[in-house]
Amino acid sequence: MSETSKASVTFVTVEAEDAGQRLDNFLMKMLKGVPKSHVYRIVRSGEIRVNKGRVDVTYRIVAGDVLRIPPVRVAEKAPVPATVSNAAEAVQIPVVFEDDALIVLNKPSGMAVHGGSGISFGVIELLRAQRPQAKFLELVHRLDRDTSGLLLVAKKRSALVKLHEVLRDNHRIDKRYLALVQGVWPNPRSHIKFKLLKYELPDGERRVKVHSDGLTSHTTVNLKQVWPGKASLVECELKTGRTHQIRVHLSESGHPILGDDKYGEASVNKAFAREGLKRMFLHAWRLCVDHPLTGERMELEAPLPPELQSYIDKLNAKGQS
Repeated sequence: MSETSKASVTFVTVEAEDAGQRLDNFLMKMLKGVPKSHVYRIVRSGEIRVNKGRVDVTYRIVAGDVLRIPPVRVAEKAPVPATVSNAAEAVQIPVVFEDDALIVLNKPSGMAVHGGSGISFGVIELLRAQRPQAKFLELVHRLDRDTSGLLLVAKKRSALVKLHEVLRDNHRIDKRYLALVQGVWPNPRSHIKFKLLKYELPDGERRVKVHSDGLTSHTTVNLKQVWPGKASLVECELKTGRTHQIRVHLSESGHPILGDDKYGEASVNKAFAREGLKRMFLHAWRLCVDHPLTGERMELEAPLPPELQSYIDKLNAKGQS
């Protein structure tokens, strides 16, 4: 992005790295500290123009576009909150892979991927605090707060755009999770295709349920190990990427993930917690995807974290089928 100024009006030329974004998203990043409502107002009023013409906030900018931006008072960049600053010094999230375009993290359970809804900061805010010199750091996808495992972060907009294309076409990416579920999973390989609908509880908490009006979803479940009368270890292949997909699919199949406080059984979770399973047993362990810039196939793995592996070891010590 290059800028020139004329009578306090700024003219911004869009570079290839920024192309493809919606105008409102581009402006919100550029005019940090300006309320979204104000950005929308100056676009609607025609104060912001693209190539000398009026456009809607949904317009997708193109490399070479010239944006006219009126004088806007931008708030001073907010200092990093002390909680994030302190955490940035104390918490190091393991890096599985990194190059100029991409970071692959092994996210721990209990950490949100981003702040919001009462959470002051998450993985992305922590990473930005640890790397203040980084010009671009954006989440490629999300993991639930209590899910551990592989998480992609883009270091370039071109990498983010390409990976989002890949995520929309699930045939080009192989995402696999390990889950410990209640009871004995019945088949060596199963296909679950419940339609999923998002909704909110009265307190605003987000949930997902099986509903005929929901979005098509598909999870393939491979049975890995069974402890008769107790639990099963399964590998879940995501064929679609809906919110809480694996958790709801397994629960609706009669085998909720152990430790799942949203879709599991509270009494069962308490019993397993007394035996040492203190968290939801869901871990994103394997990811195969083409590198967004080089096209080279990447095969990334994150083994079970110690607290989950130790519980498997405990079950094995008591006997397995």
